[in-house]
Amino acid sequence: MKKIVISISLVVLALFIVMTAYAAKTTLSAKEKKFMHKAAMSGMLEVRLGQLAQQKAESKDVKDFGSRMVTDHGKANDELKQIAQQKGVTLPEKLTPRHQKMVDRLSKLSGAKFDKAYMAMMVKDHRHDVAFFKWASHRMKDPDLKNFAMNTLSVIEEHLKMAREIKRKLK
Repeated sequence: MKKIVISISLVVLALFIVMTAYAAKTTLSAKEKKFMHKAAMSGMLEVRLGQLAQQKAESKDVKDFGSRMVTDHGKANDELKQIAQQKGVTLPEKLTPRHQKMVDRLSKLSGAKFDKAYMAMMVKDHRHDVAFFKWASHRMKDPDLKNFAMNTLSVIEEHLKMAREIKRKLK
């Protein structure tokens, strides 16, 4: 009789653990999932464009900025992937056609023309991303996403400052 009670208790405990884990994966709002998808796409784009800058830029500042984009956005992407895995969210693995066109357009340029176009794009993208991550840092209810947004925001703000300075030097 004691073995049956223990067995039933273990089964109930196992079910509780499974249901708790499932509930943790499904508690994100549509807004939070959309934030994750947009952040992942933006991060992938920054890494791809940063790699392109390392290859095609003429200016050392632009090459160094591209390297920084690969490092910082690669790290943020990895952190977001971990959160997504914990929450049961599937993130995009490739760029949208719109984002791929941006990469394709820049890949046709090189030297000073690449530098100017890339840095103009970086200022525009990071201005948008700062606004988006500020919004997310105030609107996300999930504590992991809120922390991700707040921590990433400070990095993106630094990128925007750097991009503006480099763009100004290129004129």
